[in-house]
Amino acid sequence: MISTKLTTLFNIEMPIIMAPMFLVSDSNMVKAAMKSKIIGTFPTLNYRKEGELDSILKELNSFKNEIEDLGTYGVNLITQKSNPLYKKHLNICIKNKVPFYITSLGNPKEVIEKAHKYGAKVFCDVTNLKHAQKVFSLGADGIIAVGQGAGGHAGPNPLHILIPSLKQKFKDFPIIAAGGISTGNGLHSVLVLGADGASVGTRFIASHEAPVSQEYKDAVVNAKSEDIVMTERISGTPSTIINTSYAKKIGYKQSWFEKLLSKNKKTKKYFKMLIQLKGMKKLEKSVVPGNYKNLWIAGKSVEFINDILSIKKITQNFKNELEESIKSNRF
Repeated sequence: MISTKLTTLFNIEMPIIMAPMFLVSDSNMVKAAMKSKIIGTFPTLNYRKEGELDSILKELNSFKNEIEDLGTYGVNLITQKSNPLYKKHLNICIKNKVPFYITSLGNPKEVIEKAHKYGAKVFCDVTNLKHAQKVFSLGADGIIAVGQGAGGHAGPNPLHILIPSLKQKFKDFPIIAAGGISTGNGLHSVLVLGADGASVGTRFIASHEAPVSQEYKDAVVNAKSEDIVMTERISGTPSTIINTSYAKKIGYKQSWFEKLLSKNKKTKKYFKMLIQLKGMKKLEKSVVPGNYKNLWIAGKSVEFINDILSIKKITQNFKNELEESIKSNRF
C-alpha cells in the first residue's frame, strides 16, 4: 500500500486514475477499474444519444452502492464552448451526483460550483502554471498535469519539468501526472517528482475490457514511441495518434483557411464545433473492425506495452512493479 493525497481523498488502493478516453472508456471498463480499487473515468461524450448518459450513471451508482470495497468513478467534461452537449451533460451528472469530475479545454468554474454543492471533487487538466493558477483560484480540488507523451491532447512540457514546477507553486494541492506512464516504474518516477498519482490511458486500451477493435489493441501493442505523431486533423487541437497509413494520407496539419476560420472571433466557435464533429465521426469509424481509415489515439507509452491483459492484471502489474521499484531504490 502507498499513501498519497489521491489515495486518501478517494479511499483507493493505488494512486491511479484510469483516464477518460474518447470512444474507448465505457461502463464495463469503469467497473473493472473500481473492482481493482482505482478510479475509473469516462468522457461524457462517449454517451451522446438521448438517455444514454443518465442510464450509465444510474448503473454505476447502483454498482458502487451494492458492492463494498470498491474504488470510485468519475466523468470527463469538455467545458469548451464548442461542445454543444456540455450544459446538458453537466446537468445530468449533477442530478446523478457523480462523485468525481475531470474538466478539459475550457473554464471549469460552473462545474466546480455545482459539484461542490453536494461534495463532489473536481480535478482540472492543465498543461502549464498559468492554467494551474486559474483553476486553483476557481476552487478546483486538484490538477491533472498533462505533459508530453500523453494520448490525445498532450501538453508541450515534459513531466520532469511540469510536476516539480507545479509542486513548488502549489505545495499542498493534489497533482496528478498524465503522459507516458504505463508501468510501475513510470508511476514511481512521477511520485518521486512530487505527483500524488498518475492518470493512465493508453495502457488500458490494450485490455480485454476495452470495447475497441482487435486491430486497435494490436496497434497499441505493436507500436513504438516513434510511431506516435501529433495531428490537428481530429479536433483542431494537436492530438497524439498512431501514425497509420490513413493518418499519413490525410496529413497532420490544418490548411491555412481552416486555421483562419478557427482563429476568427466570428467563426471560431462554430468552425471548431464542425471540426470536432467531423473528427468524432472519423474516430467512430476507426474503432469498427475491418475499417481501413484508422485514426487511433494513443500516447508515447506504447513503447512499454507488449500484451493485452485484463484491467485487474494491469493494475496488479502496476502494484508489483511499483513495490519492486521502491525496494530497489532505483530512484
